Amino acid sequence: MGRYRELLRFLRPYSALFFGGLALTAFATVLDGFTFALVIPFLRAVFGQSSLLPPAGQNPVERVLQMVLGPMLAGGNTQAALRDVILVIVSAMALKNLILYVSRVMVAVAQERVVRDMRMRLYTHLQGMGLEYFQRTKGGQLLTRMLADAEAAKPILGSEALAFVQSVGTLIVYLAMLIAVSWQLTLLSLVLAPFLILGLRPLVRRLQRGYVGVLNDRGDLTSLMQETVSGVRLVKAYAAEPYERKRFFAAADRYTRGLIRMQRISILSGPISEMFGAVVTVALLWVGASMVGARTIDSESFIVFLFVALRLLVPLKYLSNWPATYQNALSSGERVLDVLDQTPSEALASGRENVRAFRAAIAFADVRFAYDGGPDVLEGVTFEAPHGSVTAIVGASGAGKSTLVDLLPRFYEPTGGAITLDGRDLREFTLPSLRSLMGIVSQETVLFNDTARANIAYGALDRYDAAAIETAARAANAHDFLAALPRGYDTILGERGTRLSGGERQRIAIARALLRDPPILILDEATSALDSESEHLVQEAIDRLLEGRTVFVIAHRLSTVQHATQILVLDKGRIVERGRHEELLTRDGVYRRLYMLQFGAEPRPLAD
Repeated sequence: MGRYRELLRFLRPYSALFFGGLALTAFATVLDGFTFALVIPFLRAVFGQSSLLPPAGQNPVERVLQMVLGPMLAGGNTQAALRDVILVIVSAMALKNLILYVSRVMVAVAQERVVRDMRMRLYTHLQGMGLEYFQRTKGGQLLTRMLADAEAAKPILGSEALAFVQSVGTLIVYLAMLIAVSWQLTLLSLVLAPFLILGLRPLVRRLQRGYVGVLNDRGDLTSLMQETVSGVRLVKAYAAEPYERKRFFAAADRYTRGLIRMQRISILSGPISEMFGAVVTVALLWVGASMVGARTIDSESFIVFLFVALRLLVPLKYLSNWPATYQNALSSGERVLDVLDQTPSEALASGRENVRAFRAAIAFADVRFAYDGGPDVLEGVTFEAPHGSVTAIVGASGAGKSTLVDLLPRFYEPTGGAITLDGRDLREFTLPSLRSLMGIVSQETVLFNDTARANIAYGALDRYDAAAIETAARAANAHDFLAALPRGYDTILGERGTRLSGGERQRIAIARALLRDPPILILDEATSALDSESEHLVQEAIDRLLEGRTVFVIAHRLSTVQHATQILVLDKGRIVERGRHEELLTRDGVYRRLYMLQFGAEPRPLAD
């Protein structure tokens, strides 16, 4: 119940709607029971009784009938009296259904708004998580929790909760009627009820354990689908369709087998309830018939008792299936809560002061970093990048180059040492203000399924006019191919920019950085995956982008960093060499060996 109470917190803003709907539903169940009591006058007419109402005072139900229908049936005209009773029944039924309609609409509105709020809360929470969380969590699992799990959890916060209250209310009203008509027969019914509860308890326990596994299997299935769609080019290039089908079919089969197993257990509660109802009915007929013969209960009251007792099986059956429904929905809700329970490391790590400008230098002082308590990826990194300088970072794969630049926008936090901007620790600044000083152009350009205009002005389309966006595109050598698109800058680029080539996507990323005009620029292998013509256009755009900025550039191609202010050579997380290109070539060190491997010749002096 603890986790369910956590889910109920999402209901607080809509408690008036929700509990108002529950109250109306409870009132409707009372009307439903009253409608059944109105059957007694008809039965008395069928049995040829001299009065349509039983003598007053036999039981509470009959006293209520005397009070409500007495004035209508006092005239002696049986047909007119029955007509009036019919009008009361129809009116009560119409009122009951109107109330139920209103209550269900109220609860449905509350339910859908709760799910909306749950998704919004989950999305906002995920935005506060650091990159390390997304690296260790499958994207498909997050999508499943955001969409499917939130959807599956809503019944116990809305429609199923309403149905539960309606069933409990109906059970209470009907039991009150049964006790009022014959407490002896009611006691007989209740004596058998514990057997139903004991029979269902093992099923509930198995469902509780099983649904968590089934939901995890569903998340894995979603992850596989997402990976296949996002990597469709690779799948087709390697003719790996049979391999991916095999993986997907295995996951789909595992998920289906889990569902069937849970359905088999869940469905078993129905037959158990039916058998319980049959045993109760037979026992009531046997004992009730003898009571009618002994005149301890009249015939019409016994028939009404049977009607109500049989009608009682509907809420009993629902309530017997409720544990399965509840556990399924609760398991989904728990998966949403599990994400919300994760500490939003990035949101909590944001400093309190806004940084408005960068004037002097960025400095690393004995910086160390390790992923999730593993070995150090960076060890004792110390250097300074003055304002307006170009710092190139080179080294073999796995040397820690990308990790180093990821510490600048605080995608990760150093596990030791400090990084300062103008002498202030980066952790003192709010993340949005710090990142507003930086532009990032990486090898893998991220474009969204939106217009070219929106992708260039990403996140700030309302701040830039068409002229500013076009100016940035021209400076990035992107205007010509964008203008040639079917709708120009308003063309939808497709998911991940699939309409464009790699060089075109890269130039849009450069236009995005130019438009933002950041004082600090991070280039991470920005030209390594391009052909010669695209590289020339992109490099030309990058040269414009570098003007007047403090730049950190990662490059495998040493030809792109020869004019850097300083070159840092990383090896196994340490800076093993530093200096300018010509200076490093004179040493017989790592940089010279990398140069020889790339160019296959002795270094030559740079041309002016």
